[in-house]
Amino acid sequence: MRAYGHGVESICDVLRMQGVQVAPRSYRAWKTRPPAHRTISDATLVGQLRTLRQRDAKGRQKPEVLYGRRKMTAWLDRNGFDGISKHTVDRVMRAEGMTGLVRGRKTRTTIAGKNGERAGDLLNREFTAPYPNHSWVTDFTYVPTWAGFVYVAFAIDLYSRAIVGWQCSTIKDTPFVEACLQMALWRRDHTGRPVNRGMIHHSDAGSQYTSIRFTDTVALEGLVASIGSVGDAYDNAAAETVMGLYKNEAIAKGSPFRTGPLKNLASVEEVTFDWVDWYNNHRLHSYLDYQSPEQHEQKYYASNIGAQTGDAANKKAA
Repeated sequence: MRAYGHGVESICDVLRMQGVQVAPRSYRAWKTRPPAHRTISDATLVGQLRTLRQRDAKGRQKPEVLYGRRKMTAWLDRNGFDGISKHTVDRVMRAEGMTGLVRGRKTRTTIAGKNGERAGDLLNREFTAPYPNHSWVTDFTYVPTWAGFVYVAFAIDLYSRAIVGWQCSTIKDTPFVEACLQMALWRRDHTGRPVNRGMIHHSDAGSQYTSIRFTDTVALEGLVASIGSVGDAYDNAAAETVMGLYKNEAIAKGSPFRTGPLKNLASVEEVTFDWVDWYNNHRLHSYLDYQSPEQHEQKYYASNIGAQTGDAANKKAA
């Protein structure tokens, strides 16, 4: 109204007639008063959160947009917002309409082998490990595409929750899960963190994992097989958790890793590669005290053998 030539006093008179009690001096005090510290800090926080929604050349948002209040608080604390309150983060995220990822229901794909003879359960639902390459868990899930189902298998280290191997295929047979294991062993060798004989390899009772061929492969690699009970997802809960994260963070519609519909095997491989790289090297895990799996393993090797890989341990053993 001032732009149309009305004075502050007359404007306040009209406002008071409408039941809004505003004095001219209150307006002038507000006009000259510096913004509150909370207003400034909130604006800075909002700016940081909005950068997560900015899309890259492929039209994707930053993966951290998936974080809820707790992980977002830890992420902000590491990115210039030291000691920020989780309540502040929660309030600002709500105002910005950011709720983090909400997990959906999961679908079981395990088909138990007909042969009743299989390895026993060596983990007994104890999904922890004292050091890397002590025990791995493995499982696979399915991804619907325009060309049909694509199956994705993961091998996960229980110490750091790192995805040490993965494989995509249009057929859920034994060579499919075998390729995942071989990739995991190859990657560990080529990062200076080789697997020693006697490591526990745990899976569910799916026919692919209980087959003679896969059982022989595990034995020839010097690993010890462990298989959970039939029809009990809790006996492989650690792997089921990673599968749920993958389906919700990478595959679900609106995922920051997707640039469009999943058309075929190649598009699933691209999304999986990008997600695994982020999951291992950047994603904050509450189980690891809000570290990434790679940071957690580097911390272990640095504190135990004075190096970030297992090279020093190998030389010492030799």
